[in-house]
Amino acid sequence: MTSHDKPADHDDLPTGGVEKPNWRHRRIEVEVGPVAHGGHCVARHEGRVVFVRHSLPGELAVVQITDDTGGSFCRGDAVEILRPSADRVEPPCPFSGPGLCGGCDWQHASWEAQRDLKAAVVEEQLHRLANVDQAVVVEELPGGPTGWRTRMRMAVGPERRAGFRGHRRHNVVVVDECVIAAPGALDEAVRREWAVGGELSVTRDAGGQVHITESGKPQPRNGRRAVPGRPIRRRGSGTAVELAAERTWRLDAEGFWQVHPAAADTLAAVVREWADAGPGTLAWDLYGGVGLFASVLAEQVGPTGRVVVVESSHQAVQDGVANLSDLGQVEFRRGKVEDVLSSPDFVDQNPDVVVLDPPRKGAGKVVVGEIARRSPARVVYVACDPAALARDVATFAELGYQLADLRAFDAFPMTHHVECVALLVPRT
Repeated sequence: MTSHDKPADHDDLPTGGVEKPNWRHRRIEVEVGPVAHGGHCVARHEGRVVFVRHSLPGELAVVQITDDTGGSFCRGDAVEILRPSADRVEPPCPFSGPGLCGGCDWQHASWEAQRDLKAAVVEEQLHRLANVDQAVVVEELPGGPTGWRTRMRMAVGPERRAGFRGHRRHNVVVVDECVIAAPGALDEAVRREWAVGGELSVTRDAGGQVHITESGKPQPRNGRRAVPGRPIRRRGSGTAVELAAERTWRLDAEGFWQVHPAAADTLAAVVREWADAGPGTLAWDLYGGVGLFASVLAEQVGPTGRVVVVESSHQAVQDGVANLSDLGQVEFRRGKVEDVLSSPDFVDQNPDVVVLDPPRKGAGKVVVGEIARRSPARVVYVACDPAALARDVATFAELGYQLADLRAFDAFPMTHHVECVALLVPRT
């Protein structure tokens, strides 16, 4: 491997005179290795690991280093492909590429290759973090790899135009389109001017209605300044209408809902199959949001059973109570899951089935421990981060549970994100 420019300067030496590598802005030629979690591949150069974006395994590439803190690894962008992979395609978006929008990771790979890369990541995380060897197939959702994203956050740049931030950067890449956005979702957002420094929350619901909330700290307007983080103005009703699990849902447009139009129904169907809660039993829906999975569990436990939803968001609980008012067997408990499960009125609860859909960081040892000590017959774990899932699977294994099945879905095409559903059962 050869360097394409002079070695990086080492003007900043730590105490003691030991040279600290600083390759930032340096260009190097590397053989790109396997995919890694986070939307990049792994390469090695002069004894250091280089995490390379905009590359594919097996390629020979010129990489420009973008971040280097002087440790055992650095980060860079593939700015020239000397030997392309057979899976490489032309990115469909003009704002995709080194130094541009940071929203998509795999536009330069075919859709089939994207799913294979994600499957490899899930397999690697389970093997490395949970000592589980599980073959994974990432299933596509209807609609193709573009035009699917119904919820987006945008930033407003100095020219008062909306766009997306660069990867690991604060700069705003102004756009006039987004190939993964649902049709019509961004029409108004990219057309008009907004307050400098603000943020936009954009939602296109199942009925095609677009809701925009502008927030943040804009420049003074008419002698007034908005409070940071508070809504400045809203467009649309602010109430999104969604369809899933054979129900119509009305929820706050900024509240949590799956961003792919087919994801909520798909995940609810897997939960229905794997939870298999019996009539008259107790089921938990943890990190339950507005109660999507609770509605499925309620059908299974019937009017003599009980479904307890634990959710920390006040707005989600309020929306959930309203949406599931016809299901008397469903009750909501607001609070952090770890706090609620350890509270006195939950000490003696022993659910037959537990469904959990934690945030990206995962459930963690405390929550997994609280679940395992109740000895449910089945745990259905919905995960948006394979590393967090693998860590929690490892904790479940320590407490007597094994991974019985796993399905993965490409609910975020063009990005490195993947949605998984895992079934855990007591070890036999």
